Amino acid sequence: MFKKKVTFKILLLLIASDIFETAVHFFFKKSTLQASCGQVTDLASAAVLLKAVFLSPFLWAGLLMVVTVFVLWSLVLSKIDLSVAVPIASFSYILVPVVSVVFLHERISALRGLGVFFVLVGVILVSLSSKEKAGQIK
Repeated sequence: MFKKKVTFKILLLLIASDIFETAVHFFFKKSTLQASCGQVTDLASAAVLLKAVFLSPFLWAGLLMVVTVFVLWSLVLSKIDLSVAVPIASFSYILVPVVSVVFLHERISALRGLGVFFVLVGVILVSLSSKEKAGQIK
């Protein structure tokens, strides 16, 4: 069942969803970095880490972003097919490594960078195929 072609408004919702989803990953990572209590080797050290994570404002910001992503995603899925929305919304696979490098100072290998490039190519191809499918239905 094809509901609708990807309009500019839907594209903006998808981009916002990806940005907020990237923020979710960033905030969750920051909450664990902030709470870092050394190696988790047993149940007691895991409990200490979890307590520190639950007290982190980054965790709560991440959970707020999860709710925001849910609302945006629900709006998107009410307008277009899941098989179109998910690949287009895969920009978070590109944004997360960029945010990781810029804000978390992580390193991205050439192989991982190549994988991110192929994800980008796939997103573009799926986006183009949804336009093609919409053109055939008219």
